[in-house]
Amino acid sequence: MQYFVTGATGFIGKRLVRKLLQRKGAVVHFLIRRESEAKVAGLREYWGVGPTRAVPVFGDLTEKKLGVSADDIKALKGQVDHFFHLAAVYDLGADEESQVAVNIDGTRHTLELAKAIGAGHFHHVSSIAAAGLYEGVFREDMFEEAENIDHPYFMTKHESEKLVRAESKLPWTVYRPAMVVGDSQSGEMDKIDGPYYFFKLIQRMRQILPPWMPSIGLEGGRINIVPVDFVVSALDHIAHGERKGGECFHLVDPVGYRVGDVLDIFSKAAHAPKMNLFVNAALLGFIPKSVKKGLMALAPVRRVRDAVMKDLGLPEDMLTFVNYPTRFDCRATLAALKGSGVECPNLKDYAWRLWDYWERHLDPDLHRDRSLRGTVAGKVVLVTGGSSGIGLAAAHTFAEAGATTIICGRDQDKLDEACKEAKAKGYEFIAYPADIADMADCDRFTQLLVRNHGGVDFLINNAGRSIRRAIEGSYDRFHDFERTMQLNYFGCLRVTMGLLPGMVQRRRGHVVNISSIGVLTNAPRFSAYVASKAALDAWTRCASSEFADQGITFTTINMPLVRTPMIAPTKIYNNVPTLAPEEAADMIAQACIDKPVRIATRLGLTGQVMHALAPRIAQIVMNTSFRMFPDSAAAKGEKGAKSQLSPEAIAMQQMMRGIHF
Repeated sequence: MQYFVTGATGFIGKRLVRKLLQRKGAVVHFLIRRESEAKVAGLREYWGVGPTRAVPVFGDLTEKKLGVSADDIKALKGQVDHFFHLAAVYDLGADEESQVAVNIDGTRHTLELAKAIGAGHFHHVSSIAAAGLYEGVFREDMFEEAENIDHPYFMTKHESEKLVRAESKLPWTVYRPAMVVGDSQSGEMDKIDGPYYFFKLIQRMRQILPPWMPSIGLEGGRINIVPVDFVVSALDHIAHGERKGGECFHLVDPVGYRVGDVLDIFSKAAHAPKMNLFVNAALLGFIPKSVKKGLMALAPVRRVRDAVMKDLGLPEDMLTFVNYPTRFDCRATLAALKGSGVECPNLKDYAWRLWDYWERHLDPDLHRDRSLRGTVAGKVVLVTGGSSGIGLAAAHTFAEAGATTIICGRDQDKLDEACKEAKAKGYEFIAYPADIADMADCDRFTQLLVRNHGGVDFLINNAGRSIRRAIEGSYDRFHDFERTMQLNYFGCLRVTMGLLPGMVQRRRGHVVNISSIGVLTNAPRFSAYVASKAALDAWTRCASSEFADQGITFTTINMPLVRTPMIAPTKIYNNVPTLAPEEAADMIAQACIDKPVRIATRLGLTGQVMHALAPRIAQIVMNTSFRMFPDSAAAKGEKGAKSQLSPEAIAMQQMMRGIHF
């Protein structure tokens, strides 16, 4: 048996050729461009055959008779039993011109060649997209009934199939695969397509929320997904049956799922939060098209839409298909496959393999330079409060990565000691004494930075002070609130605003503000500290909106409790699980690499959600912790006294890792 295959190097075609070559004595002639000749050896190795069984035919889909030479046509004449046409553009985002050239014109040229060589049977691999957005059940014997084929992908798939039906001089069979995903056994896939576009969203949900947390998903329309191994096996079996010609087969999943069900299946496969509540996406359908068009004409609306789609890695047209209205009958396919052992597996049984392969091989983040060195090497990084604690650990991290690392602090001796540490490790800090709580000194310092370094590329606003004292113990200590605000809020702003003009001029810069988990949980006994950090958070949200189109980005880190000199006076923290400064430095490094809007722990986010959804319950929980954990001896002004904790308090310490008490 001899075959001719177009698209033999593609995802489906490559596997179909391997399947065909498993037949005894089979010979496959496959179309390949002359400039891709170097791929032939690799293809034969993949197929496990030699030159006599896998024969390249050089040509081009965009040329008459596929550009195949007269000699090759003569040699192939009367030799080919089955001609498989798989070459096509399978990309919703491709431009219309390229889709027309390949899907329509390419099919016309393929029919010309198939006729010229006198092939026995023409097998055209179309797509369920040929049905357009048909409202209802689309049968295998339906074609002209297709609706809403305005989209280039739908239109070209429909028109290419129309050519086969109208112009083929050979017996023909059409196959319409559903949305093809990876292999159900290995998970192997060659690109991000279809449901894979939502994998990044699912991954982010997993990173933010625990798997038991219920989440909301879109119900959407029904979409049909099939694994590539099913498509290949079905093609092979049906093509070799007794075919009378003029038939069409839907290679689809007889079950089919709604969009929300598919997302929930993959969420379970990824161990992400399950989507227990679904919102019907059809609710958006009540908005008139004229209103939608008018909204999209507004630049701010387009920017928001584009930013969201880009952030989630979704193609522009993806939302068009969320309410996919078509279901596909496949009775002819089921009858043709009966007794063959070929059947579409249940998505629930192989979704985990698709997810695993994507996360190991296709996740876009795998192909990014995610190293800190790639981000900050040769750049100027300023870490305020860099002579100790989190700031010092972060400074070491940046300097090791090749950044020009500047630290500042009030204590010259500590700065000198930090510089000695750096030198001993084989790099150096540039240290400047500066009092961030003094506005005049902030101005002097930022002007010095501009003069000596041209400004900074990364600003880490780390300098701060924390006061742990109940409000009832602060009636006569209003200065606690003033000095905390002066450093944590005003000082931070003064430095940032002194360096922002240079960032704007260069149209690049990233600001990392070290905030607190207490802002999310509203931790008692930290009213002065939390209020100052909350003010900084609010300012950052405003600033990030103002500078979003100027290349300046901001990240707020709601830092959990870190073992630093700042918490040393509170002795009850000695037995509390805390982060090491180096772990906190890793969070800062990640903020510079990924530049997210916020970095927060799951515990912090849970606290924020609690305060938003059930504020009274949140107050009771926090009040309980407030009464359970007394003021420290330092806060009470007692020297040498030891704070005693109840067994309940100790147990709660262990449960609530990293939260401020």
